[in-house]
Amino acid sequence: MDIPEVRRRVRAAIEQARREATGRRERSDAAARAYDEFLAGRAVPAFNTLAAALVAEGHRFKVFTPAGSVRLASERSPSDYIELLLDSSEDPPIVLGRTSLGRGRRAVTRERPLREGTAPDILTDDDVVSFVVTEVVSLIER
Repeated sequence: MDIPEVRRRVRAAIEQARREATGRRERSDAAARAYDEFLAGRAVPAFNTLAAALVAEGHRFKVFTPAGSVRLASERSPSDYIELLLDSSEDPPIVLGRTSLGRGRRAVTRERPLREGTAPDILTDDDVVSFVVTEVVSLIER
């Protein structure tokens, strides 16, 4: 194989990787901005409403807003919670829902997209409520 041909192919691959990395960073930054708006405008208010409804039904839950996420945690067991966060390791980034259940000394954690294939700026408060209602059953059935 000719050395100049190999070098040309290597340079082309490096340039392609740079273009893809730039595009991925731009998509990630846009998703982070959209996620921050989603979190403040739709997710946190929906979690507060859900917590109030659960308390009214006799299930003690509190809402926490650690940096970049929102969490609905059981007052009875802090290892039992539902949270939303942005998974920027995916391309494009997605909003993940995580449910953690304490089982003795260990925690069982499940993760799934809030809504498959949906960007943060398209997600609605109904998406949040649907996800949490589905997941909260596992926290209160014990």
